[in-house]
Amino acid sequence: MSATDAHLLIVDDDERIRDLLKKFLIRNGFLVTAARDAAHARRVLSGLDFDLIVMDVMMPGEDGVSLTRSLRESMQTPILLLTARGETEHRIAGLEAGADDYLAKPFEPKELLLRINAILRRMPDTPAEDSVPKILHLGSIRYDIERGEMWQGEDLVRLTATESQLMRIFSGCPGEPVSRAKLVEELGRDRGQAQERAVDVQVTRLRRKVEPDPKQPRYLQTVRGAGYMLTPD
Repeated sequence: MSATDAHLLIVDDDERIRDLLKKFLIRNGFLVTAARDAAHARRVLSGLDFDLIVMDVMMPGEDGVSLTRSLRESMQTPILLLTARGETEHRIAGLEAGADDYLAKPFEPKELLLRINAILRRMPDTPAEDSVPKILHLGSIRYDIERGEMWQGEDLVRLTATESQLMRIFSGCPGEPVSRAKLVEELGRDRGQAQERAVDVQVTRLRRKVEPDPKQPRYLQTVRGAGYMLTPD
């Protein structure tokens, strides 16, 4: 997916920042809609589909983390959180709620653009109709590598953009450990312990969808000193 066909929703209670972001992203080829708070965003989302949501965390009323957690119950649209809070625990809270990435304020507009494009690149491509499916079996879970889809019986398991990208990485080398540093690199993020910790959070969330008992992982294992490894049946 490219900027020329991506529709973004900007959610920020600061009118000045909201307008600046909207103008900047439009200049860079995006279609942009803006909402002034969580309630406004819910009304907009009830009638429109978006490719990505850029949302401030600190808003009056329902905050961005709470809205993210709520949206994840019904949709998997990628979410990038903007927050003035720099502490790791607040960033982790956003990721645990279902956000795909975060950016601390103040930030350079170019960095926001790079992160948006990185998330959009991670979105699964539409497969060719004549593609031959390749399936990995993880107990009762089936993962279609070609389509980037996960199924449990007849039910589609919803994956966020980051979870989908993690499954693509792991399914490309089943039975082989992938280091945290490699996962950070493949996800298009900056290096560092904070990002590796963020990957740990995403893997924990993915395990909840893959494992019968996430606390004792069978299929998405931790390899001490080496990272994580997917071990299909």
